[in-house]
Amino acid sequence: MANHKSAKKRIRSNEAKRLRNRYQLKTTRTFVKRLRDTKDHAEAVELYSKVASMIDKLAKRNIIHNKNAANKKSKLAKHVNKLAA
Repeated sequence: MANHKSAKKRIRSNEAKRLRNRYQLKTTRTFVKRLRDTKDHAEAVELYSKVASMIDKLAKRNIIHNKNAANKKSKLAKHVNKLAA
C-alpha cells in the first residue's frame, strides 16, 4: 500500500478515471449493438451519427486507439449503407 499522500491521491483518481472510462466504453458498445440490430435504414442513419460521435470521443480521450475508432466507424458505415439497398 502507498505511504505518500500524493500516491494515495493518485490511486483514488486512477480508480475514478478507470470507472469513468469503463462506463463510457460500455455505453458505446451498447449503442453499437443497438445499431447492428437495427433493420430500418432511417433509424440506422440517425443512430450512426450518435455512435460515430461516441467513438470519436473515446478516441480523443485515448480510451481506444485512433485507428481502432476508424475501423469501427468504417464497419458501421458499411452496415448502415447495406441497409439502404
